[in-house]
Amino acid sequence: MVDLLGTALRVIAFILFFVLLNVVRQLLFTNKNEPPVVFHWFPFLGSTITYGMAPTDFFADCQKRYGDIFTFILLGRKTTVYLGLDGNEFILNGKLKDVNAEEVYGPLTTPVFGPDVVYDCPNWKLMEQKKFVKFGLTQQALESHTQLIEQEVLDYIKTSPRLKGQSGIIDIAAAMGEITIFTAGRALQGAEVRKKLTTEFAELYHDLDKGFSPINFMLPWAPLPHNKKRDAARNRMRDIYLDIIKERRSKGTSQQSDMIANLMGCAYKDGTPVPDEEIAHMMICLLMAGQHTSSASSSWIFFRLASEPDFAEQLYREQLQNLSPNNKDLLPLKYSDMAKLPLLQNTIKETLRLHGSLHSIMRKTMTPLPVPGTDFIIPASHTLLASPAMTSISPTFFPNPQIWNPHRWSSSSDPPETTEDIAEDDKIDYGYGIVSKGTKSPYLPFGAGRHRCIGEKYAYLQLQVIVSVLLRHFRFENVEGVEGVPRTDYSSLFARPKLGSFVRWERR
Repeated sequence: MVDLLGTALRVIAFILFFVLLNVVRQLLFTNKNEPPVVFHWFPFLGSTITYGMAPTDFFADCQKRYGDIFTFILLGRKTTVYLGLDGNEFILNGKLKDVNAEEVYGPLTTPVFGPDVVYDCPNWKLMEQKKFVKFGLTQQALESHTQLIEQEVLDYIKTSPRLKGQSGIIDIAAAMGEITIFTAGRALQGAEVRKKLTTEFAELYHDLDKGFSPINFMLPWAPLPHNKKRDAARNRMRDIYLDIIKERRSKGTSQQSDMIANLMGCAYKDGTPVPDEEIAHMMICLLMAGQHTSSASSSWIFFRLASEPDFAEQLYREQLQNLSPNNKDLLPLKYSDMAKLPLLQNTIKETLRLHGSLHSIMRKTMTPLPVPGTDFIIPASHTLLASPAMTSISPTFFPNPQIWNPHRWSSSSDPPETTEDIAEDDKIDYGYGIVSKGTKSPYLPFGAGRHRCIGEKYAYLQLQVIVSVLLRHFRFENVEGVEGVPRTDYSSLFARPKLGSFVRWERR
């Protein structure tokens, strides 16, 4: 017993010594050519817990104390944050030789998606892969997706036990997770894949999703239980896609016009056909890539509508007024209908502004980087972090930024630029089509630069159709005793509503 007590005291003394040493080092040894370091008691751990609990609150507090540029310790890594429009420009539009996304995200995404795709390949190859995937995001494709998404939502309404009866209480986040993966599976991946989105596929997706646990930034290959399930799920999902590809090749020329058929006919610039395993890995990536954003965003929309049912009725009446010939019977949705629903568009924009899923976008510094207009030089050992979410909740650009107000996007309120408003001379083609550089806008829910999400138009369409169809069939309101919307859950890599939050629904 005495030996155990002595050992415990020695361990405590050892920890206190390093804590004291860490504090003294911060107080006495600073480099004026580097951004200020956020004070922290424990080495290695640094500000990890404070950041992880509420990233935007942490950024706002540090901004008040240190300004727009500061460094904090994230699991032993010096992470330099640069907030504001200048920070977005500096980091997201940085040159390849200066900043690198693969170094940061590769260890996390490769075990989930599989090798040789996304961040596990040279940047030129990633740009070509994004070009291949844009097949499913063209104007023609989006027009066909509209009916597929609508039908999936209607089928869900008919078959889901969550919506059985005339009224009830529903876990919106869980329901939106199901609806968004069903709609994306059918529209982007094809009928064969959609048929496989059964209980097994849902379990595989769940196990793969656990691979995005924040701890995997540091320990992606550790033999932890969630990593073992991740690897097994990836291999099984890969085999499912490979079986589909093998069967199609055995039948010769495919008549399908879905994403798998498109990738089977693609080749890289050097003439090399895309290998079947890479096709399978890209399909896994495609299934998961936008799922977090769409699932979380649609959940937030319905939480907001449930807390403001009168506004939800305005959205329903907008459909009746603009899409119904007799102001009573609503016809099946068409892609062109989306432009006739400006209040719905503004509702989605406002929800993405206030409830963006990506609070942090990181890059590895490859060379010492001088920060224009300052004396700072960011060392090559640092990770850079941009937070477009901070400009989207800044009073500089959005009056009363914490208030959810879709009307702020109406033309009369003179809203700030969105990515669609950027002039032609501020657009660029990184190899997968012309996109906006976008960093001059305070509103960047899909990122910016060469790694900007290419699925923005599809995401807007998916959200518009899902919300439109559900509002045609249901009214929503908060559960008795609940006011406002749930808190944000930051426990995973992507911000989302707190799980297990419910709203009340009633059939029209």
